[in-house]
Amino acid sequence: MKAFVPRPLSFKAIALFLGFAAFTIACDDNNPIPPVGLQAVTVQNLIADTIIGITPGVPPAGGIPYGAGKFTFYSLETNSIIPSTDSATNRWDLGFRGTTIITNSGSSGPGQGGAFVWTGLFADLKSIPADSTFRVDAAPNYAIPVGSGRAWYTYSQAEQLVRPIPGKILVIRTSSGKFAKVEILNYYKGGVTPAVTEPDSVKYKLQRHYTFRYTFQPNGSRDF
Repeated sequence: MKAFVPRPLSFKAIALFLGFAAFTIACDDNNPIPPVGLQAVTVQNLIADTIIGITPGVPPAGGIPYGAGKFTFYSLETNSIIPSTDSATNRWDLGFRGTTIITNSGSSGPGQGGAFVWTGLFADLKSIPADSTFRVDAAPNYAIPVGSGRAWYTYSQAEQLVRPIPGKILVIRTSSGKFAKVEILNYYKGGVTPAVTEPDSVKYKLQRHYTFRYTFQPNGSRDF
């Protein structure tokens, strides 16, 4: 019987072994695997109670567009619209109706939701400050304040246009008590604000279609 003579390892085999060893060392208890960065999700043309009529008269007493008064409910966790029949559950995180955005909290729903407005760039909000205070809905006062210049948008009566305020980030505590950051990018269909010269009828038809982006943290931490 021939004696077994081991062959010398090839350069490729040595490289593979060293690579595996380095990976094993890097991933032990003292050197955990670095977390994969969370990805922002962009939602387009989310309908928020489209216009169904105009009040009689002229502004400011009349000539005001109105909808059916219904919210569109949205889950940040599942990235999906939730049926209005589930409005009394904790399946949704945000509700959209015109420029009003509600959270699943307080007077709006049974969830653990809440929100506050943070000023800065979306990408710069990497961790929710520990001393942050989340407000809850208490209609007619909501966690995300309603009104021009109070939270995420400005409204020009002369131009009949709603524009998001750059650098206003909605920090959301979801219905399950987890966290997300949301930036409203546009309020009009197709993600394009109509020209000032467009007829008001065109502006009314195109408004109440949200484009926004958000990052949801599924592990319950405040880090993004």
